[in-house]
Amino acid sequence: MSKTLNLIKANASNPKVWLVAGITVAGIIVVAETRRRRKKAMIIKREDFGAFMERFELIPFPQPPPPAAKLPLSGFTFAIKDIFDVKGHATGFGNPDWQRTHEVADKTAVVVTALLKNGAKCVGKTVMDELAFGITGENKHYGTPTNPNMPSNVPGGSSSGSAVAVAAELVDFALGTDTIGCVRVPASFCGVLGFRPSHGAVSTIGVLPNSQSLDAIGWFACDPSILHRVGNVLLQLKAVEPRRGRHLVFADDLFELSKVPKQKTVHVISKAVEKLSGYQLPKHVNFCLFIASNVPSLKGFCQHSTNLQNGISALQALSSAMVSLQRYEFKTNHEEWLKDVKPRLGPEVSRCVLAAINNTYENIKSLYKVRTEMRAAMQSLLKDDGILVIPTIADPPLKLKKGSSTEFHDRACALLSVASMSGCCQVSVPLGEHDGCPISVSFVTYHGADKFLLDTVLDMYASLQEQVSIASNSAPLPDLNGNMDASELLKEKGNAAFKGKQWNKAVNYYTEAIKLNGTNATYYNNRAAAYLELGCFQQAEEDCNKAISFDKKNVKAYLRRGTARDSLLCYKEALEDFKHALVLEPQNKVANLAEKRLRKLVS
Repeated sequence: MSKTLNLIKANASNPKVWLVAGITVAGIIVVAETRRRRKKAMIIKREDFGAFMERFELIPFPQPPPPAAKLPLSGFTFAIKDIFDVKGHATGFGNPDWQRTHEVADKTAVVVTALLKNGAKCVGKTVMDELAFGITGENKHYGTPTNPNMPSNVPGGSSSGSAVAVAAELVDFALGTDTIGCVRVPASFCGVLGFRPSHGAVSTIGVLPNSQSLDAIGWFACDPSILHRVGNVLLQLKAVEPRRGRHLVFADDLFELSKVPKQKTVHVISKAVEKLSGYQLPKHVNFCLFIASNVPSLKGFCQHSTNLQNGISALQALSSAMVSLQRYEFKTNHEEWLKDVKPRLGPEVSRCVLAAINNTYENIKSLYKVRTEMRAAMQSLLKDDGILVIPTIADPPLKLKKGSSTEFHDRACALLSVASMSGCCQVSVPLGEHDGCPISVSFVTYHGADKFLLDTVLDMYASLQEQVSIASNSAPLPDLNGNMDASELLKEKGNAAFKGKQWNKAVNYYTEAIKLNGTNATYYNNRAAAYLELGCFQQAEEDCNKAISFDKKNVKAYLRRGTARDSLLCYKEALEDFKHALVLEPQNKVANLAEKRLRKLVS
């Protein structure tokens, strides 16, 4: 430093020296200020997990004087997705070009005003997927909110910021919207409660539409009593004694899509309701077969190569109808703006928007017919006291910036289409963790039974969490090994039952054989075949894994595992199985046809 000063003194009369010195000092100041601002921004982002895009305060309406009762939401804070109008603020729809090209709102959304009237304070708007398109929660322009439970993974969307704000305990509850899962997915990924009400039950005045036939106002909370209170306000429910008669209906085939062991989902719920009064014995259904028989219009959305009675294909058809309906209505709502403005969009959203805009839609009436039939089918299944139990989503949260695959999207939409296309109410409930990822299940009941569902969650939540704790400390039972001759006899009995199409009996015989000899690949392979016939694809996959571990060249095991994975919509893994089968048996026609079909699907 002293050398620099001496140099300046020696050349003090030279103006160029002073110019260089001035520029250097200015540069140092600019760099220091930039670093300071970046550090401050990082601190702010860490504080709010990137959940908020705009902070402000909307003060609640004044508390009425005594003897009037205290407002039901007094003292609670909430945040709202950037899709709700607030007077004096431009609604951004998750995209800066939308915000730039629209005027500030002259009124506040009806639903926000209702919360303010009941004592809650709004503290800002949250980040969302652009144009409410997407279920990962990523946003190219405003950044992706940080999932408090899994910082390296996506928070889920499109109501990502609202879910994160609740999970990080920045607010007591938050509002979102749900079109094809935009509340349910982030609730599941962030480990909080998420409620999608019956379609049309909560006013959407002052809320930007994505697809009005599917859009519903939803909300998040960590505490079931807060979820219940918000529901009472928004649904304008009357305070009456809760209904006690309840009948859980487990969709066994839909739990086949989930990678979480049933010990941590189905078993937990079954044990929880055993200790509660007013619950009938649970019922188990094959949901896909039920809707295939009761929603006839789905035949028009089934792939030409599949049959509605074949496994999960009915749900794939329902999902296809849902996506087509969303795209059709989105195009009707926003095509003109998109063509005029040509907004900058993230790659995933851009793909969805282009698909919506470029598609031509034929037989629109059939989309609405599926919706009507689906609502009637759900009412028929659940009657007045039924609650359908399904996984909220099939897969754990994706890694950040990885992008969602066709497989991830198809498996998610298959489950999410149930409530979206029927208009039924659904609540996603956290059930602890599996392999470090949040687990959730969903309860769905018929259209208009929102209070019944909210009361149910409030009633069973404590018992569920108690069973979650027990299940997390339980170990699976070990396999038993035994006598070879007896196991072979049981295998033959299983084969006879299989030929007689007595699939359950075949499974029982093969299971007994496995107990006696747990290292025989054939026993697992044969049981996998019976499981496939029953539509128990996850069990079939597990048995094939066992068979392959004992016999690496077992072609039938690869074929059956490929079939199971294909039925579970795990296209890439299924493709690898059929490829492996072709390596072992190049002329195998089944493997050849499946490999060609899946290669097209994956590409």
